Amino acid sequence: MAKETTYEEIVRELKNRIYKPVYYLMGEEAYYIDKISEYIAQTVLTDEEKEFNLTVMYGGETDVASIINAAKRYPMMADHQVVIVKEAQNVKNMEELSYYLQKPLLSTVLVICHKHGTLDRRKKLAVEIEKNGVLFESKKLKDAQLPGFISAYLKRKSVDIEVKAAEMMAEFVGSDLNRMAGELEKLVITLPQGSTRVTPEQIEQNIGISKDYNNFELRSALVAKDVLKANQIIKYFEENPKTNPIQMTLSVLFGFFSNLMLAYYAPEKTEQGIAAQLGLKSPWQAREYMAAMRQYNGVKCMQIIGEIRYCDARSKGVENASLSDGDLLRELIYKILH
Repeated sequence: MAKETTYEEIVRELKNRIYKPVYYLMGEEAYYIDKISEYIAQTVLTDEEKEFNLTVMYGGETDVASIINAAKRYPMMADHQVVIVKEAQNVKNMEELSYYLQKPLLSTVLVICHKHGTLDRRKKLAVEIEKNGVLFESKKLKDAQLPGFISAYLKRKSVDIEVKAAEMMAEFVGSDLNRMAGELEKLVITLPQGSTRVTPEQIEQNIGISKDYNNFELRSALVAKDVLKANQIIKYFEENPKTNPIQMTLSVLFGFFSNLMLAYYAPEKTEQGIAAQLGLKSPWQAREYMAAMRQYNGVKCMQIIGEIRYCDARSKGVENASLSDGDLLRELIYKILH
């Protein structure tokens, strides 16, 4: 199987002005598709060249024949022309593009943005793209990968972030990377003058998440089997339901204990081994799972996952006529800890 092309590799080539005739950007995560297409639109041509050599088309308003005709045009007073097809998932018979790609025009940079799905890599179109250009799949990040994304994003802004602060952002915003990028930009703007490090206190002040009472701290309390702390957090959630909805908490707990179940199957029960098993960016992220493995065995972990599912169903009204979200969480935490 061919090596997957990464976002970083594509951007590195573009910065070095190495252009391919076609970039087929596909997948469930819109963030990287948007970033690459925007970078090409902004940097391949000068502002003067864009007037005659930048074409933007939309999948719901065009067809393959029109895309091919646009791609076959020669640039005017420039070395390249750029053709960007947005919402390409709406183009019918896209497979016919393979005929153009057998002998693409090297002065054209054709960018196809196919969101919420992927091409069948076994078909002719995918084969021709990989032969002459770039076939890039933008995959959704796992929850455990979000702190790494946050740290890397801020590092490009020359800003550092504490581990706990990154976890708080990941928990609060979730896996929508476009939304995450927007929140991180706001965070950078609100940093005190001369400061280049984001702390949990700054997250609390500017994003609206309590640094002491959040799902990250609840998870840590469960790992440590700190009954008092866990119940204090549940009480805070009960008193602040709008900022701490039960579905978000259940999602975090389900993700953690599901990963914990996978960690038991890691060939090496070391930080590096568990990080590799779970696809974590850094070995230090595996420490909490190692601590949890000392507190919960595999059978108990399976029981907990079942209880989280049951609590989720009851929070939606299944077999539950009277218990509040706070009562449901309190009952769940008791079952996890005992």
